[in-house]
Amino acid sequence: MTKTIEVEVFGHRFSLQGEGDEAYFHELAEYVDAQMRTLAKQTRTSTPTKIAILTAINVTDQLFRQQRKDSGDSEMERRAQLLVEVIDEHLESPT
Repeated sequence: MTKTIEVEVFGHRFSLQGEGDEAYFHELAEYVDAQMRTLAKQTRTSTPTKIAILTAINVTDQLFRQQRKDSGDSEMERRAQLLVEVIDEHLESPT
């Protein structure tokens, strides 16, 4: 069931609609708020729109880096499994 959840980000209230745990939506909003406030302290950019866009780019960068890491981990697991299979074949075959 879709419900409306009120959150606050960077001094602005938003109504989000979604399904699931309300605490999760608040956690998301708190994360974005913290990212925006940190960025606002570090830059001379003062408009909320610019800070929001820069925050979106930073969060997207974090997501992409994690996805690439996960993809690399999967590739390493695949290669390790292949090595285990080759080793098993050599151990099982008479020489």
